[in-house]
Amino acid sequence: MFQLALRNISRHKLRVAMTLAAIVFGVAGLMLSGGFVKDVLHQLGEATIHSQLAHVQVFKKGFYEQGSRSPEKYIMDDARSIADFIARMPEAKAVMRRLQFSGLLNNGKADWAVIGEGVEASKENELGTFMKVLDGRALQDDDEDGIFVGAGVAQALDLKPGSNVTILLNTSEGALNTLEFRVVGIFESFSKEFDERSVRISLAAAERLLGREGANSVVVELKRTEDTVQAANLIRGKIEGLGYEVHTWTELSDFYAKSVELYRTQFGVLQWIVLIMVLLSVFNTVNMSVFERVGEFGTLMALGNTRTYVFWLVIAENAVLGLLGAIVGVLFGGILAFAISGVGIPMPPPPNSNLGYTASIRLLPDTVLMAFIVGLLATLGAALLPARRVSRTPIIDALRYNI
Repeated sequence: MFQLALRNISRHKLRVAMTLAAIVFGVAGLMLSGGFVKDVLHQLGEATIHSQLAHVQVFKKGFYEQGSRSPEKYIMDDARSIADFIARMPEAKAVMRRLQFSGLLNNGKADWAVIGEGVEASKENELGTFMKVLDGRALQDDDEDGIFVGAGVAQALDLKPGSNVTILLNTSEGALNTLEFRVVGIFESFSKEFDERSVRISLAAAERLLGREGANSVVVELKRTEDTVQAANLIRGKIEGLGYEVHTWTELSDFYAKSVELYRTQFGVLQWIVLIMVLLSVFNTVNMSVFERVGEFGTLMALGNTRTYVFWLVIAENAVLGLLGAIVGVLFGGILAFAISGVGIPMPPPPNSNLGYTASIRLLPDTVLMAFIVGLLATLGAALLPARRVSRTPIIDALRYNI
């Protein structure tokens, strides 16, 4: 049957070429659109991880829901021991502590409400590969009186490297405390909202400012993003019963979760559109081809072949076309993806961000397999109705087409 199907296909070169073109462009289109969405989500995820959140964070229970209002009430006194424990995990690349505070930043002329972090500067610099230094330099471990300010903060208070500022806040005991700092640099992250209120000082300076040692969070950077859920579950199993909570970066980033949902919905609609286009294009070509060959199929049945045989012969012909078209489509899509990725796709900044980026086509096995299957199934689906109709045509009526 498949030998005959191959011979029949080779007899109708123009119609075969039209059918293959529809399949090839449909499969290639699905690969390119799917690879583009994969790359956008990948870059958005990596930017979120390497500008603010890292892969996993550990908090004192209750901090995630209420800690932003009063971070001084959720300080972990044993944060160092927790960090040392996590650092021994083979999946961990770097583990750092952060001490958060909120207060007023004063430049001698005006105040600006800020949300600050005391950080281990060298580790944060390795993590923050998506954090761009606009002016000056990044914070260093020995900057005891240095402060690293977001672009929005610098603009609001007209700050530049070398400017002197004062932080005023309430300590955990309710007393007012102030410390003077010198601006060492201005940064811009992936989040405009973060940059408008964020400042960073050394962890030791934050402890002096709050009058208390400890940290609000232990931040974990992993060697591979794919290990996030596994690492979080391992940490959770060890320390969650001690009054701590563990969250992954996807749980902490509401913007990323909503972006994933949006893009997946859009891509799902695109898949259906491409499937219907391929289905209609192939159906039209197959229907015309079968109609022109009704007499041929009538002769086959007159010679003793069953209606089932004729039905499956038409399906076999289109299975071969679908398989060939899907394979060529995957190869064509791969070549286009490689060429487009080499040039890059300039992208504007996402919502709530100042940083644009260059997208590419990220072809993963599931994207390629999905496009291949859609091309093949669309071709087979388009052949069902014409195959059923011609196989049920009475032999006498079918033979009249030979006249």
